[in-house]
Amino acid sequence: MRRRDFLPALAAPLALAQTAEPVKRKGRIKQGVTRGVFSRGMSLEDCCREAARLGIKGFDLIGPADWPTLKKYGLVPSMYPPGPGGTIIDGINRASAPKGLSIEEYRAKLEKDMPAAVDEAAANGIPNIIALSGNRHGMDDRTGADNCVEFLNKVKGRAEEKGITICLEYLNSKVNHKDYMFDHIAWGVDVMKRVNSPRVKILFDIYHAQIMDGDIVRNIRDFYQWIGHFHTGGNPGRHDIDETQELNYRFIAQAIAELGYGGYITHEYSPAPGHDPIATLEKAIGICDA
Repeated sequence: MRRRDFLPALAAPLALAQTAEPVKRKGRIKQGVTRGVFSRGMSLEDCCREAARLGIKGFDLIGPADWPTLKKYGLVPSMYPPGPGGTIIDGINRASAPKGLSIEEYRAKLEKDMPAAVDEAAANGIPNIIALSGNRHGMDDRTGADNCVEFLNKVKGRAEEKGITICLEYLNSKVNHKDYMFDHIAWGVDVMKRVNSPRVKILFDIYHAQIMDGDIVRNIRDFYQWIGHFHTGGNPGRHDIDETQELNYRFIAQAIAELGYGGYITHEYSPAPGHDPIATLEKAIGICDA
């Protein structure tokens, strides 16, 4: 499922939602959303309004042109996006994960563009920049890790100076992203240890992690110091994160909260066919409101 492939579900009626009181949350965990949790026909304005009403704090992977809309509703652009305005990761998304830090010609572009991306993120209150390892393309894992470490060591100084975290995403190579290099937590932790920066972390996508390594809570606890951001999604299918799938997100969220995590847990599922997106989101937020 690509970020831009939003499920064509029916939009929730908004007339009452616009005047409803914001839902009160415990607030131990800051929750975020991606555009895909909403229906295809819902405007960004309505997405933001509903997200804010439900207690959401961040919105991942939204471009610069729309940052004012997010901020109008008190939402933080929580992850610097791919595409226009996000030149550091232009073209790196779920549809083109073969590009990434392990590839020499792409690293050269990223190294050139990174300072401007870090500066833009810092100037606009965006805490994180996403990055991907890229695919193997026949490269052995050690060489790919060496390449990522070399790049991240070159750019970490600017990120540290500006207080921006570069988040290297952990994806599965079994179902969605064949040949992707950072497909096991051990590989990513090795890279993080060798870079050893408070501003270079793992984007721990729980859906992908479940497919590749499982043992979600143990791995989060064991490697917590190297994790900077979380994404959610139900397995199998990357749909609702409720009792219809195998992950216990209530327990996962509680475990993360107990670690004192101060970043975002961002919902990146697609509502199951026929499910109302707003009702599904409200349920997901309640589950993770540890």
